[in-house]
Amino acid sequence: MRKGKKMLDKTLQDEIVKKGRGFLRGVDLSDPIGAAFVSDQGLRLPQPPLVKAAAATPETHIRLPEPESTSLAESDLTELLRSRRSYRSYGDTPLTLQQLSYLLWAGQGITGIKGENYATMRTVPSGGARHPFETYLLCRNVAGLGPGAYHYLPMEHALEYLGAVEAMSETISAALLEQKWAARAGVVFFWSVVPYRAEWRYGIRAHRTILIDAGHVGQNHYLAATALGLGTCTVAAFDDSLCSRLFGLDGKEEFIIYAAPVGSRRRDGAPHCTPTD
Repeated sequence: MRKGKKMLDKTLQDEIVKKGRGFLRGVDLSDPIGAAFVSDQGLRLPQPPLVKAAAATPETHIRLPEPESTSLAESDLTELLRSRRSYRSYGDTPLTLQQLSYLLWAGQGITGIKGENYATMRTVPSGGARHPFETYLLCRNVAGLGPGAYHYLPMEHALEYLGAVEAMSETISAALLEQKWAARAGVVFFWSVVPYRAEWRYGIRAHRTILIDAGHVGQNHYLAATALGLGTCTVAAFDDSLCSRLFGLDGKEEFIIYAAPVGSRRRDGAPHCTPTD
C-alpha cells in the first residue's frame, strides 16, 4: 500500500471486487437480457470508422521506415518466447526510428483491408476484426524524433505530432502513478480503446473481447521488443485523467487502457523483473 493511502472498509472492497468479477463474466447470452439484446450492427446502424482520423494535415505527418527492413537481434520464435522478460531498468542509448517503427507495426500494424473498408487486417488478432485500439506515445529519447506526444496512424504507418510535453521524465512518472523507473524509458506506449468499435458488433459482450484483444497487443509488443534487443514492461497502473489530458482524449468515448515503457537494455543486462514476469 502506498504511503499515506487510506484503505476502504474491507466489506466495501469485497463488494467492489464482486462487481469487477461480474463485469469480467459479462452478460450471459442465454438469460432474458442477453437473449433479447441486439447489437447496433444487428440494427443495421452505420459502423464506426476503422481508425481515428488525424487532426493535422498529411503534409505534417512523420513517415516511418518500412518495418520489413528492420534488423532483428533475434528472429527465432522459440527463443523469443523463452527469453521474453519484463525490463524495468533502461540504459541511455536512444531508440532508433527504425526500432520504433517496428514496435508500432508489430502492435497495431495494418496488413490488409477487408471488403469496402469493412475491417482492417492487422498484425494482432481482434474479435470480429474490430481492432478498437489507438496507439499514443510519449517520446523522450528516440534518435531522429523530437521529444513530445505522438499518435500512430496505422493506415499510413506514420506519426502525428500532438505537441510538446513539459518536464517529460516527471510527466511519465506521474502518468504511471509515480513508477519512477519508467522515466528512463526512451518511449512510453499508451494504448487507448474506442469501445464503440467493438460494441457496434458485440454489444454487451464487447468489453470482455476488448480485454482479450489488449492481451494480444501486449504479447506482440513484448515479442517485438525482445526481437529488437530492447527492454519493455507492460503496465495497467496509470493516472487515467492525466493520460486523457496528455493525448486530448475525452475519457468516455476513448480512454487509455494499457501502457508500456520501452528502452535500451542496461549494459549489465539486468532486467529487474520479478519471478512471475
